[in-house]
Amino acid sequence: MKKCLVPLLLLLVVSCLPDNSKSEIPTTDFTAENEEEIITYINDNNLDAQKSPSGLYYVIENQGTGAAPTASSDVTVAYKGYFSDGSVFDDSQGDGITFNLSGVIAGWTEGITYFNEGGSGILLIPSRLAYGNTGRSGIPGGAVLIFDIELQSVN
Repeated sequence: MKKCLVPLLLLLVVSCLPDNSKSEIPTTDFTAENEEEIITYINDNNLDAQKSPSGLYYVIENQGTGAAPTASSDVTVAYKGYFSDGSVFDDSQGDGITFNLSGVIAGWTEGITYFNEGGSGILLIPSRLAYGNTGRSGIPGGAVLIFDIELQSVN
């Protein structure tokens, strides 16, 4: 009986210890906060933005006349990425970068498809369609991302 009791006690003690091996991810819901930030930015900059069912806002400055990409197209896009306060976190410097739309943040996968080749505009992306609660180097969790984009080509 003693031989069975010791392993059971050991198991009980170990199972009650905190599990530090699990990384806790914040579960804050930034939906309302992001929505308010985007609406304020749109109003402050007098933008004529449209909202998609996913919550992505976009402004079409030039629709473009070329091919229309799909969510799995390879595209070349020139862009500048910044926060609503205007601070830039990424910029293609006018040169386009080529990538497949299925391999980028959801806001780009959806947003780029609203333009035709040669088109340009703005994507206003809530955090749930970007890097969520965790963020990414230089981009804090919960951040709204804004991109000036030019769809140079659908490859």
